[in-house]
Amino acid sequence: QVQLVEFGGGLGQAGASLRLSCGASGRDFSNYAMGWFSRAPGKEREFLAAIDWHGSSTDYADSVKGRFTISRDNAKNTIYLQMNSLKPEDTAVYYCCAREDLMNAGSRDPMYYNFWGQGTQVTVSS
Repeated sequence: QVQLVEFGGGLGQAGASLRLSCGASGRDFSNYAMGWFSRAPGKEREFLAAIDWHGSSTDYADSVKGRFTISRDNAKNTIYLQMNSLKPEDTAVYYCCAREDLMNAGSRDPMYYNFWGQGTQVTVSS
């Protein structure tokens, strides 16, 4: 089992950058595929990015491809989401998630993941 805590949310202006971190406690973090999702007010949870256990395979939603980068440091039990060129429509609560899986680079389906953090708020002003 793994517990996840997100850090790094806050306020930013359009065009700015923020980096989110997600720290994991528990055993065998390097066995987990990881993902980032967001939920804006009144909207469904949205897939953003996923990464495999090794960090060698990633997947991105079209809405963030080229602007956001997911990465991980297994030695630090942490994954990151570097967010550049932020837009007001990026305003949401951001969640990291995990599933023990050495075969796949995560998933775009939130039902795939069985561990979630509590979320961190990102607000982008125009």
